[in-house]
Amino acid sequence: MPAVTVDDVLVLPRLPKLSESTTYRPVRRLVTAPSGYEGEGFPVRRAFAGVPMTELDPFIHLDQMGEVDYAPGEPKGTAWHPHRGFETVTYMIDGIMDHQDSTGGGGTITNGDTQWMTAGSGLLHIEAPPEHLVTSGGLFHGLQLWVNLPRVAKMSQPKYQDIRGSESALLTTPDGGALIRVIAGAVAGHQGPGSTHTPITIAHVTLQPGAELSLPWRPDFNALVYVLGGRGTVGTDRRPVHTGQLAVHGPGDAIRVTADRQQDGNTPALDLYIMGGQPIREPVAHYGPFVMNTRAELVQAVEDFQAGRLGVIPTERLPHTGGQAGRP
Repeated sequence: MPAVTVDDVLVLPRLPKLSESTTYRPVRRLVTAPSGYEGEGFPVRRAFAGVPMTELDPFIHLDQMGEVDYAPGEPKGTAWHPHRGFETVTYMIDGIMDHQDSTGGGGTITNGDTQWMTAGSGLLHIEAPPEHLVTSGGLFHGLQLWVNLPRVAKMSQPKYQDIRGSESALLTTPDGGALIRVIAGAVAGHQGPGSTHTPITIAHVTLQPGAELSLPWRPDFNALVYVLGGRGTVGTDRRPVHTGQLAVHGPGDAIRVTADRQQDGNTPALDLYIMGGQPIREPVAHYGPFVMNTRAELVQAVEDFQAGRLGVIPTERLPHTGGQAGRP
């Protein structure tokens, strides 16, 4: 998992040592993501399956895409599809993905990059590997997180945030046993580059074998820890977790995760995708690629899509942009 790495984590800012009075969050729920296929047939794990929406708020959906090593001719993407009423946050760990939409936006994300697309009032969208990757094959691994929009922002103008991996805030633990990449929000005062409608924090954390993470976390946020790869424990009661599992935490001031001393050969460290946000606490009406507040709004979204009001598929595909995402 290359994403963003550094030669020496000891030169990075460090998390503070937490006081003995810190209240660590208990693990409320531990679920294993079922596997399936998305788009034209790329494998995914449905990380939020079986978790009540009230515990996910403001998040809606999370897919771990891959990890898969494609042979030549095998890489796959999605067909053109609509979005309305929420944001997609696509994080590429390995490989390359091209994006294009009906408003003229798009581009390419690769190792450690994030494309943050606010669908708002709606658009058509496609995600696919570039032609050279289809020809050569190669490793593909990423995540797509759906973030709900509050009622006042659901019909806002679509927009992009192009977040290069090098822009993430980087820090480590007091003993240097972890690399923490802050993509959005703040961790211990270190601000990530992502701009959000609802206060949230997203971080990708790599823990070396035997290392422990005591991560301060806003008490008014929920806390979700998804295991991208490796083995370890979560919570002060050290509940075992492994690849493809999500730990939903209860209230408190901090999250605790420990990496097992022995990891698998294919996953030499414990990799985590950690999310949290301030719940929106509004009704959610969710149907496919539409996330609204009421059934009537869903019906309107489907009608608008069928009538072509969410845009028209461009006649030409955007050229490969060599790592530049966002609106040209």
